[in-house]
Amino acid sequence: MPKIAPLLLIAICCLPLSAAGETSSAPAASLSPHDKPVAESKAAANPATAADSKTAVTPEPSLKDQAWELLLKGTQDKSTEKRATAVRVLSLVKDDARAVALAVHALDDDKPQVRVAAAFALGELHATTAIPKLEAAALSDKDPAVVIAAAHSLLTMKDKGGYEVFYEILTGERKGGKGLVAGQLDTLKDPKKMALLGFQEGIGFVPFAGIGYSAIKTIVKDDSSPVRAASAKVLAQDPDRATEEALVQAATQDKSELVRAAALDALSQHGDPAVIGRIAPALSDDKDSVKYTAAAAILHLTHIEQHRKAAQSNK
Repeated sequence: MPKIAPLLLIAICCLPLSAAGETSSAPAASLSPHDKPVAESKAAANPATAADSKTAVTPEPSLKDQAWELLLKGTQDKSTEKRATAVRVLSLVKDDARAVALAVHALDDDKPQVRVAAAFALGELHATTAIPKLEAAALSDKDPAVVIAAAHSLLTMKDKGGYEVFYEILTGERKGGKGLVAGQLDTLKDPKKMALLGFQEGIGFVPFAGIGYSAIKTIVKDDSSPVRAASAKVLAQDPDRATEEALVQAATQDKSELVRAAALDALSQHGDPAVIGRIAPALSDDKDSVKYTAAAAILHLTHIEQHRKAAQSNK
């Protein structure tokens, strides 16, 4: 089922922007300038013109709205790879119930690549409400990549059910129940096949996993991009301003799709909302993996900015 049902999309879009457990959002005054419509700013600057106008001016969508629209379209796209990439980068949108809802729904996609991406995203989001769905995927999904991705995410959330899958990979049988068939186990034990499924050494995700299957094709053509992409991810926690500047430049100007997406991922993890406006051009990148990652990064950084301003106003 490659497309999300209309009713589900309506429900998702109606969810609050705040964390799943919160009941209120940041006050309007605390919103970033990036969130304020351009038309609203113009009207405020010239109230006389606004008052005389007989027709209401439709405000331009904020960067946040643009980012959500882009991700929603990506998760519904007919292309399996586009859906998988859009779902996988939901892992960057922390503390947002809509991201969790989209990833949970994607666990039922008819393509295993998308289900793998959904399982990975839910683990990174620490979506404990999705544990029952992940357990079901680990126990009964017909694709071994989905099974191991679900198990990986269960362990990320300290759920011991994930150990069952890795026990089976080690021993060839599952504890006290039905397990994977021999052919599926062979796939999990083949390093080349696992690499094509987006894993590194059979267990951990490659550092540029947000790219999806196109990463493998790129690696074959460009030996330096994977190394630079991995380096960008490592720099996510470097507090040096010069590093942040380098990541912004890489995210918006590097020739490699891998590096641009990895730099955007790193900036999201770095958590500095000041870069939102500077990475906004990446929403129009000609590569889906880059623009989807940019959308997720902008949403996450916007949340951080709103929470900080709300906290300051409450002091």
